[in-house]
Amino acid sequence: MKSVIVRKPGGPDVLEIAETPQPEAGPGQVRVKVVASSLNLIDLSARTGRLTAAGLVPPMPRYGLGWDVAGHVDAVGPGTTRFRAGDAVIGLRDLLFAGGAHAEYVVLDESALAPAPASVPLTVAATLPLNALTADRALDLVDLEPGRTLLVSGAAGSVGRFVLELAGMRGLHTIALVRPDEADGVRDLATEIVTSPDDVGAAVRRNPPDASIDARALCTGAYVALLAPPPTRGARVIVQEVLGDGNRLARLSELVDDGALTPRVTRTFPLDQARAAHELLEGGGAGGRIVLTP
Repeated sequence: MKSVIVRKPGGPDVLEIAETPQPEAGPGQVRVKVVASSLNLIDLSARTGRLTAAGLVPPMPRYGLGWDVAGHVDAVGPGTTRFRAGDAVIGLRDLLFAGGAHAEYVVLDESALAPAPASVPLTVAATLPLNALTADRALDLVDLEPGRTLLVSGAAGSVGRFVLELAGMRGLHTIALVRPDEADGVRDLATEIVTSPDDVGAAVRRNPPDASIDARALCTGAYVALLAPPPTRGARVIVQEVLGDGNRLARLSELVDDGALTPRVTRTFPLDQARAAHELLEGGGAGGRIVLTP
């Protein structure tokens, strides 16, 4: 099968479209025929070697890229009970050393998969797992009661928009920090919008935030970093790994079908144009999610 792989760290030019063995589903696992897989900033970190340098990925002869996947169940392993061949699914590959989702097939644990939302194409559904799970987990960690105030920086990004949408469902007052050209994109999602660093002080004095989520930091990888005011002076920082969670992802998928969550796709590239997709994401000109299709 075709896969996007990296044999050595570097720029987009180190990406290869290689023939790799088709994976087999083991006990409790599902093989997915990939329809679409989104490109995330953590893919850039894997490609450049930052994940290996940080000790998150052991040195290997080659690495597969791709965390988010949407597709159809192709085969199931022994003991698999939730899915059968032909089911439309989405999932998150949370094992950094396992085969990537930027391929024609990927194998995931059954527990990391969820039914795909029926109301959007699989190319759109592929953008849901990592970013929506990150946003939902972040809100669980700050654990604010309805009526409390949440400050969200990077609110116009993919994670930030999900944070705003999910926070609204939880009854939170949200202050969105965005660039002036991003304000229209979050106007219907945030309680209050701040477009200038000079106005942040006045905004937080009017509505002192009970917690802050830096959605820009959350986009950089599969780790959640939260900043919340502690009961004593100073700041409390929480770091939490985002794992594949099929049950949580199933609830988020239902929210897409309810119209409450709105995943967005900016560009779609065929798998053999992975280099161009990486260049676009790295250059900051995407303005939304980038998806690869086999």
